[in-house]
Amino acid sequence: MFIEIPQATEANARQYRTAVSVFFFISGLGYSTWASRIPSIQQQLHLNEAQLGLVLLALPIGLMLTMPVTGKLLGSFSSRKIMLIGALVFNLVLSLPGFTTSLWQLALTLFCFGSSRNLLNLSMNSQAVQVQHMYPKSIMTTFHGIWSIAGSTGAGIGYLMVSMQVAPSWHMLIVSALLLVFTLYYGPRAYPDQPVPSLVKKPAFSLPGKSLLRFSFICFACMATENTMYDWSSIYFHKVAGGTATAATASFMVYMGAMTLGRFAGDRLVAQMGIKNMLYYSGWLILSGLVLAIAMPHPVITAIGFIFTGFGVSCIVPLVFSLAGKSRDANSGQTLASISTIGYLGFLVVPPLVGFVAQATHLRVSFGIMALCGLLIVLMVRGLPETQKETPVTDTGADS
Repeated sequence: MFIEIPQATEANARQYRTAVSVFFFISGLGYSTWASRIPSIQQQLHLNEAQLGLVLLALPIGLMLTMPVTGKLLGSFSSRKIMLIGALVFNLVLSLPGFTTSLWQLALTLFCFGSSRNLLNLSMNSQAVQVQHMYPKSIMTTFHGIWSIAGSTGAGIGYLMVSMQVAPSWHMLIVSALLLVFTLYYGPRAYPDQPVPSLVKKPAFSLPGKSLLRFSFICFACMATENTMYDWSSIYFHKVAGGTATAATASFMVYMGAMTLGRFAGDRLVAQMGIKNMLYYSGWLILSGLVLAIAMPHPVITAIGFIFTGFGVSCIVPLVFSLAGKSRDANSGQTLASISTIGYLGFLVVPPLVGFVAQATHLRVSFGIMALCGLLIVLMVRGLPETQKETPVTDTGADS
């Protein structure tokens, strides 16, 4: 069943896989717990759309600035140690947003939340890659499917907490405490790897070459849409579509559920239609879903639009990385890292701009601009070479 390796028996491989899976679940549940309570915290702090957009910028800034630091740490310490430390800080910071009383307190908290999230995510993906070597077939998609299940679970718990009128402070504190227990239990059971320092000095952030810019733009558009949906979907559903606060949290759960189903179905669909067609139809799903929510802002229609959007963003990033890794000009990890940098710029810049545009005009205008991301993906995909249908999906976890 397993590829023979000297460092691990079959039982050990199962143990390592379970431990890494738990950390993917911790990451997904923790992040969606925060996202599900954004409307509550906005109301609690009396923030308008522009103020919320500004404060939300702190999280991806913390994430981006920590990237080169995390890379150096992983070259000096085991990924298991970095993953454990990252998860501990991530869970502790998760308990704080509900207790903030000002915009600047929330911004500082989100900066630390983004930094710790990056520390956790890069190290757990490093663990996942090493555990993957113990198996003859790809298990990477499953890890990231688990992240999505955790995200859907967090959205469901958030819906329950809002409907029961539980304060964000208590909600996030309880989840934080539970995740700390899992972190401390499964951390020592993760793969005991050794650090592999880089022998070649490279810039902290490297940009892709011209041949890979098309991949970068697709990744940028997808990650911009995905993070915008994380931050603004519940608010749009409540303020534009006219849903109740409870239903707004449920709309986020619907979006996360669609994204989860899309990720688990991705391998089969790629086998049937090929990567290029999958990317093409994914772009159309994003475009049509957001246009639907904009044109007919009714709770039911908007929820359907969110479902389309969730399916659309679910597999784009892993499919782009799979194609980029086959490029003649690609230098494997360095190439994927450079594409990730462009993608994270979309993750970083676009969602806060949604708040600024909404404050100046209307939230529907902001979502209209986001719909153009789906159109950009469609246009970029048209220029890609044809791909074979049997090409597998390999998820690098850039969005989780």
